[in-house]
Amino acid sequence: MKLRSVRYLTAEGVKNTWVNRLMSLASIGVLVACMVIIGLALLISANVNKAIGRLEQQNVIMAYMKDYNWALYGEKEESTPEEVQTSSQSTSSETTESEPAEQEKPDQNGIKPSDYVIHNEEEGKALCDQIAKLDNVQSVEYISSEAGLESVKVSMLEGQESYFTFLNEEYGNPMSAAAKVTMKDMALFSQTVKAIEGLDGIDVIQSQSDLADKITAIKRGIGVAGFWIIAILMVISLVIVSNTIRVTMYNRKLEISIMKAVGATDWFVRVPFIVEGMMIGLLSALIAEGLLYFCYRVATETIISTLGTSDIVHYRDMALQLLLIFIGIGIFAGVIGSFIMIRKYLRREGSEFTAI
Repeated sequence: MKLRSVRYLTAEGVKNTWVNRLMSLASIGVLVACMVIIGLALLISANVNKAIGRLEQQNVIMAYMKDYNWALYGEKEESTPEEVQTSSQSTSSETTESEPAEQEKPDQNGIKPSDYVIHNEEEGKALCDQIAKLDNVQSVEYISSEAGLESVKVSMLEGQESYFTFLNEEYGNPMSAAAKVTMKDMALFSQTVKAIEGLDGIDVIQSQSDLADKITAIKRGIGVAGFWIIAILMVISLVIVSNTIRVTMYNRKLEISIMKAVGATDWFVRVPFIVEGMMIGLLSALIAEGLLYFCYRVATETIISTLGTSDIVHYRDMALQLLLIFIGIGIFAGVIGSFIMIRKYLRREGSEFTAI
């Protein structure tokens, strides 16, 4: 197609938008409304995801270790006679092979080094390093038994700290060392917990699995709802643009018939209508961007002044992304709507064109 023809057809498409300005304004109004709703849905989703992200950071698990306190205060599973016999045979075999190695001597509490896995802070931090290598683990922090006891005291109500005064040097600290683990994706919560439980040196894991399930369900629900909202509004946009193009085509029915009679191709007829649809989509995108900025600014200022929080997604962080989405929606709706309607029209009216 020659450059002169492209200029002519583009000018015709722009002129059609102005000639049918009432229908164009109606289409722009509906498209703007659809785009604003889509933009609000995306902004709400971004804010919810940000809030959920904070919950995910708070929803940590505590993996307690098999250290000396675990051996001293923990409840051990009773071994079956078969396990005891196997263990004694293994011990006697190792003793025979390693003789004259010294046998482990229990301390005053009857605990031997072989009764527990984590013997010092270095081994505890090494276990934390193993946990950090797991796929879904974001961060791991080593919590000593002393720090664990202090955190329990802090979490108690005012005045209840006195309940722990008996935990002095005489009676000791029953808390085991632990690894404070934060995960990346709560959807993989159960798999990650099982992987941590499988590491040698981990006794028990305390977690809020219910909260993890709720977070995953909320994220899934938001994703499904957002998809259907966008899909429905896209269908509405296509219908509105198509109806506008249909009115334009019927207004120019005689002109199109003459063009076809003198040998104009279908594409030569289509291009002005496609340009008209694109113009409607682009104008709608620009108006929707400005309107959404105003609405979101008013809403966020009200939230900040009422709730006293500023931990929200700022519009400037998503402005370019939203503009590109609006332009994409507008061009898509305009081009597809125009193309579908002109194709149906040309197919239906072909016999009339050939008869002229």
